[in-house]
Amino acid sequence: MGSIIDLKNLLDEEIELILSTDYEIVVTETMFVPTIDDSLITYPNLETMQQKVKLIETCVLYIDIRRSTELNLTHRKETVTKLYSAFIRSMVKAAEQYGGKVRGIVGDRVMVVFDSYQCCTNALNTAILMHSISEYLLNKHFNKNDIQCGIGIDYGKMLVSKNGIIKQGAENISNKSLVWLGKPANVASKLTDAANKITTISQKETIIEERHEYKYLKQTDWYKRSITSFLNNLENTYSSVLKHKDPNFSSFIHYQGTSTSSFSTPPILFTADVFEGLKMESPEDKALVNSWWKEQTQESLSNFAETIYGGDIYFEFFENSN
Repeated sequence: MGSIIDLKNLLDEEIELILSTDYEIVVTETMFVPTIDDSLITYPNLETMQQKVKLIETCVLYIDIRRSTELNLTHRKETVTKLYSAFIRSMVKAAEQYGGKVRGIVGDRVMVVFDSYQCCTNALNTAILMHSISEYLLNKHFNKNDIQCGIGIDYGKMLVSKNGIIKQGAENISNKSLVWLGKPANVASKLTDAANKITTISQKETIIEERHEYKYLKQTDWYKRSITSFLNNLENTYSSVLKHKDPNFSSFIHYQGTSTSSFSTPPILFTADVFEGLKMESPEDKALVNSWWKEQTQESLSNFAETIYGGDIYFEFFENSN
């Protein structure tokens, strides 16, 4: 093991070589999900100044458990271990049902990639199956419906590269992996984070409290209004005189308050590219024909550049068999 200075100098040289114009990226297009042993995907080679990668246009799906941190705090470690084992095992088998290839497992998050043919149909069917399993099979063994998942899907082109360091012995596997570069993996992961969540937004607003005097009843009441409601109850006088439509109105006060609003997202979210792909691949798809997939307009999804669709859809057999 050399010094930190030696490491710094070595890395500086390697980075310069990889980022130079002489370093070549050789791209091979494919319709099939690559594996780590694919000969047309190589590690960076600083001797040949070349790296082979593959390009695939397809769907990528992510799924993970909601509130996983809370689960770790409320259940015994042994229980959480069993839960994760059952969850990961179930999701891997669900992915295989529709030809999906698992290409990443980190904690409770599973990444699934599909061969290009019928990828949108297969990805959405996989999402429905995964949701059905978590909702109706895994939750049978927990009293409080602890297993709630978020699923995100996107479609597009991804470069698949092999990165890491080739090492000898037990550390070899841990130091290398396939890397999926491109919008679909990034967007699908973010959709997974956004799916199946209740979001509460708090914002400051001006609150009006109106004082109403009921002379015949010898009674005074206060009514809280939004500023919009208050203004709508004023008559147009075209002067500096304030005139309220309610004759019992006498005065008002105003102050800064806080309003809250909550909204939820469905457990399955996907982009318009996936939705358009489904329409082309499977125009008679049951969920499509019945308009079960809905365009999502929640504020928490406003940062996505394209339209997002979603739904809370499951296979009826799972519900009926419980």
